[in-house]
Amino acid sequence: MDEAYDPKQVAPTERKGKQKKAKSWDYNKEIKRLQIELAHLQAWVKKSGARIVIIFEGRDAAGKGGMIKRITEKVSPRVFRVVALPAPTDREKSQIYMQRYIAHLPAAGEVVIFDRSWYNRAGVDRVMGFASEKKAHRFLELAPRFEAAIVESGVILLKYFLTVSEEEQERRFKRRIDDPVRQWKLSPMDVESYQRWWDYTRAYDEMLRMTDSNHAPWWLVPSDDKERARINCISHILQSIPYERVKFDAPDLGKRQKRPSNYVEDQSVRHVVPETTR
Repeated sequence: MDEAYDPKQVAPTERKGKQKKAKSWDYNKEIKRLQIELAHLQAWVKKSGARIVIIFEGRDAAGKGGMIKRITEKVSPRVFRVVALPAPTDREKSQIYMQRYIAHLPAAGEVVIFDRSWYNRAGVDRVMGFASEKKAHRFLELAPRFEAAIVESGVILLKYFLTVSEEEQERRFKRRIDDPVRQWKLSPMDVESYQRWWDYTRAYDEMLRMTDSNHAPWWLVPSDDKERARINCISHILQSIPYERVKFDAPDLGKRQKRPSNYVEDQSVRHVVPETTR
């Protein structure tokens, strides 16, 4: 496996240099190989009953959705389950903050991927005033203990923070504005995150500093080059989980039954999708 970046060596908000661009043919070949390894990981998770949590946080437009798509597009949604919670309901707002996240933690044989997670409290909730400074600081104090309990229960917990430069984020936002198939990705919260870059910078800096622990460290993923970021991050996930390849017992398909001599093809009208004319 190619050597991945060491994200710990890159500052989350102050990196100025650009990443070396990955060649498209290298990317396609490598991402296919990594997706095959993810399939082997899936087989091991099912057989061993492992429980895995992968958290993706980061800047808006840093590529979390694309990263998760590449991880999950060739595996079963029954094993790799993506959790992307909407804004809390009035009932959920009255609960203990972590309560609605606990309900989504994995059972045996599951990989749960959080597309944003309980760290909303330290990011958007704090910056946008949905949570008070007191609640945000209390969360930052309690999060490492909460994650220690998760890890001590036998769950493998991986946390990734995707970074992107100001210039690249602006380019991606403008592309969303100009492209009809991407316009749905640009929410009012994205606009706020663009305008309040440095408010988010301060919040994320403190979040990463206070919740990076030996049992659940943060791994930073420089994402100005999305393709390289995907290869590096998926490689790191595979290197961080002690899975083994499980032998696949190919089933014997046997022989298909012959068409019965008394079978009469149904002649009722069927609605067939027409060929598209160009």
